[in-house]
Amino acid sequence: MTPTLLITGANRGIGLALTERYLEHGWRVIACCRFPGSAPHLMTLKNHYASLTTQALDVTDHAAVQQLASNLSDTPIHLLINNAGQYGPKGYQLGETDTEAWREVLAVNTIAPLVMAESFIPHLTLANNSGHTPIFAFISSKVGSMSDNQSGGGYIYRSSKAALNAVVKSLSIDLRPKGIRTVALHPGWVQTQMGGPNALITADISAQGLKQVLDTLTDSQSGHFFDYQGNTIAW
Repeated sequence: MTPTLLITGANRGIGLALTERYLEHGWRVIACCRFPGSAPHLMTLKNHYASLTTQALDVTDHAAVQQLASNLSDTPIHLLINNAGQYGPKGYQLGETDTEAWREVLAVNTIAPLVMAESFIPHLTLANNSGHTPIFAFISSKVGSMSDNQSGGGYIYRSSKAALNAVVKSLSIDLRPKGIRTVALHPGWVQTQMGGPNALITADISAQGLKQVLDTLTDSQSGHFFDYQGNTIAW
């Protein structure tokens, strides 16, 4: 059976690089983003790979997530990468936190990934029944590590990723009986719209490393937090 990846936020950056990487390795990819038709690089890939399908999806639209899950009800999914993310406002100081923006970031970075997982558990279970150990992978960030926080600030993004890590840990326990692995991943400081041009690595380097981590993930590593080089990150 050809393995299937479903990935969110596939229109650019890390999501696009991961999409291309898995297509190159013979996977079927279901690439989701809000406006696929406005993503020229994704459309180029679609024209080149018959194994790529695109889906318009806003991950904060829970009814749309559930509808997509229903439409794919007979499709085994071997890997689901929750990549869609939002940073929120930059440059604000303590005392200037935009609480409405905070709610929006939490909706994308924390709540939506759990809704995705809840909606697609049956699809990963189908993959497990076919003899392939399925994985829920969540693109987190090292800034969500509380023990690594030496600079303060960043309340909105930091808290959303710390909360996501808590979701991943609980999922790893609850999904263990179903044979589904879960993992939180730090992609590195990547040259994307979010990471900026001064970031240390390209999206392609990050995607290559993340795929290697996922290819070699074991049951004992489920529920842990790794960077794109496979190093463990403390919570």
